[in-house]
Amino acid sequence: MTVPAVSLPISAAVAEQNERENVAIARGLKQQDPELIDKLIELYQHRLLRYLLFLTGRREVAEDLFQETWMRVLLRGAQYNGKARFDTWLFTIARNLVIDLSRKRTMASLDEMSEGEDERPFEIAIDGPSPLEQFRSREDSAEVAEVLLKLEPSYREVLVLRFHEEMSLDEIAKMTKAPLSTVKSRLYRGLAALKPEMERLRRAPLVSGGLR
Repeated sequence: MTVPAVSLPISAAVAEQNERENVAIARGLKQQDPELIDKLIELYQHRLLRYLLFLTGRREVAEDLFQETWMRVLLRGAQYNGKARFDTWLFTIARNLVIDLSRKRTMASLDEMSEGEDERPFEIAIDGPSPLEQFRSREDSAEVAEVLLKLEPSYREVLVLRFHEEMSLDEIAKMTKAPLSTVKSRLYRGLAALKPEMERLRRAPLVSGGLR
């Protein structure tokens, strides 16, 4: 008698595939596999640099931190165990470097900039595409960058992680070490701050030089 093959649901199959990939990455990092490092840089370079650009607002600073992030990956690769998403681990390294640099320059950290904000949880109900999703549909990405850079850093970070990196709110909370209610509040307030900017862009297209 032939036993029929049991197929996993698509979501479960994808999760299983991702888990295998993360384990393979962890194994390669422990072995300091140069081919793996090259592959990871090629795969994540654009996303990582974009994240750093939005956090710092300056290209030269973002590029320096980009290089430093990959140096940390090389030096501390053995610390990655494959249990979490690699991109989350990578972005956490980058975020910590931004915070370290801010402290060295006697600037407030991402969290300190938001001290005193209302951390009461919000129930976020958005009908139709969000303001950020509408911005992303515009052809000129420099306009999107210009508008996002006007937001509070903590709001900007959550919006970028949620909509650009497609992280869940739980994943963002773990990465930023913030309570889930705080992440929800920052997302809500960030989206609310985007609305008037979206209306302004609709009325008069923004002339922008983009990120410096």
